[in-house]
Amino acid sequence: MKRAKGLVLKMPASVIPMAAIPALAIPALLFAGAMQAADAPVVVTSIKPIHSLVSAIMQGVSEPELIVDGAASPHTYNLKPSNARALQDAKVIFWVGPGLEAFLEKPLQALGRDANIAALDDAPGLVKLPFREGGAFEPHDDAPEHESASAHHEAEAAHGAEADHDHGRDDHDHGAFDTHLWLDPMNAKAMAAMITTTLVAADPANALTYQGNAKALDDKLDALDTEIKGMVAPVKDKPFIVFHDAYQYFEHRYGIRVSGSITVSPETIPGAERVSEIHRKVGELGATCVFAEPQFEPRLIGVVIEGTSAKSGVLDPEAATLKAGPDLYFNLMRGIANNMKDCLSSA
Repeated sequence: MKRAKGLVLKMPASVIPMAAIPALAIPALLFAGAMQAADAPVVVTSIKPIHSLVSAIMQGVSEPELIVDGAASPHTYNLKPSNARALQDAKVIFWVGPGLEAFLEKPLQALGRDANIAALDDAPGLVKLPFREGGAFEPHDDAPEHESASAHHEAEAAHGAEADHDHGRDDHDHGAFDTHLWLDPMNAKAMAAMITTTLVAADPANALTYQGNAKALDDKLDALDTEIKGMVAPVKDKPFIVFHDAYQYFEHRYGIRVSGSITVSPETIPGAERVSEIHRKVGELGATCVFAEPQFEPRLIGVVIEGTSAKSGVLDPEAATLKAGPDLYFNLMRGIANNMKDCLSSA
């Protein structure tokens, strides 16, 4: 206690003065804290959706670092010096693969040589959809009867691992599949399983925590899948146009009706012919909404819908506007479902 001019100032009960701790105990406490921090592996992740899954599995152990933060996009990202330092220090690095984060391919070879690098596009059980060509495409050309998303996923998962081994890395090098894999919660479950296996191998002391967190995440992803099915069911047959072709996995999982994209790749600005083609498709197919993305040129959307009855909305497939963390993946998926439902319901 301290005394000042006759007043007694009492310290809160939750505050323990350093003087009350035996002198010999202080170094032991500090050493224990340092050991706990030292035991946690340095983990680096590429993009927000992957960071979110890794964060959920690492809760209670440590927090992974994130390279593509803020509103940046992996399609246009330039590596920063701080990112290079993180890669050098990393024990484990998670990325989707060179088909998405092409900017990371050479830095990983040069800076991540001491790390366990896990490309999640190699996760067993993933559904991989072919990369579509052209900006305008008929809805579900390859699945005219709106085949069951769960049946499609089960069939792909059964043959996916064998096919991947047969084709090797050539599929990745030639961009033979759409790399926005996380937009199907069942793919997120497959990636989470690979993340867990990788972390347990790198840090067996925390294996039980990783495995417990992974089980909780798996259950939450199943619940999310059921929730989104209910959210989009009333509007899934209404056609719409997206800025770039990033939503195949969401489309196939939930049977929604995407009529086309303004550009296949956001690195390439669409020309006048492509924009005219999409404008024509909006009229022909009766597309009710055209969705922009936060990082890319919104004026193109106005050109596409000019003179039509279509409305505009915004979708954020890479979580550019969301705060990083374990809840981001769920906010991302609910945000896409909500924005689709809101725009299509009012169109």
